[in-house]
Amino acid sequence: MYHFDSRVRYSETGEDGCLTLTGVIDLLQDCSTFQSEDCGVGVKYLESRRKVWMLSSWRICIDRYPELGEQIRVGTWPYGNKGIYGYRNFVIEDLTGQRLVEADSTWFLLDLDSGLPCRVRQEDVGPYGEPGEKIPMEPAPKKISLPSIYEEGEPVMVRSHHIDTNHHVNNAQYVEIAREVVPGGTGRIRELRVEYKKAAVLGDVIYPKISREGGQITVLLQDGQGGSYAILWMRAV
Repeated sequence: MYHFDSRVRYSETGEDGCLTLTGVIDLLQDCSTFQSEDCGVGVKYLESRRKVWMLSSWRICIDRYPELGEQIRVGTWPYGNKGIYGYRNFVIEDLTGQRLVEADSTWFLLDLDSGLPCRVRQEDVGPYGEPGEKIPMEPAPKKISLPSIYEEGEPVMVRSHHIDTNHHVNNAQYVEIAREVVPGGTGRIRELRVEYKKAAVLGDVIYPKISREGGQITVLLQDGQGGSYAILWMRAV
């Protein structure tokens, strides 16, 4: 497992004094980015080969949100690849080794010149070493079930602070947008699933549709023609 040690910063906490859900996702992203950079296959390497890894889906299960100032260890490892896809697990642990967060993710490799996904080759994944074991998480549906009735949310204009080095809305920002548009707030999220469909860019307008059934919240983030940027499912307490 590749890992880095961190401490929960005040800037990463919410009003409850704990790491936010967006903060969790940012740490997971940082960990895989650090591993790629340390293995010599990071952002500049991929740019030189006109490729980029794009996130296809998240599943994040949170047992406990670490508190302000708490020392944590963030870890990640790839556990396989097939065709255009690569599969990667993540964990956040406290200093005793107890897992606070477990996450599974699916990525695909995009050819920047053609704009199409391309097959993952040994040169793309070999520098990470041998694949690890997949976390045995509780079973979950492969696809997010879409409710038939939604409430329309206020449209969101994509601003510069949503954009990352790929010139798209960063995957954590879709989650932040979804949480902000839910009437009355989401409560504390214990499980998050996200399917990323299409990249939004600067100046796009995102139209949210929200469905809530008890502690389960589904949010569609769509374009003006009914296509989806992302579909999110959250289980709150």
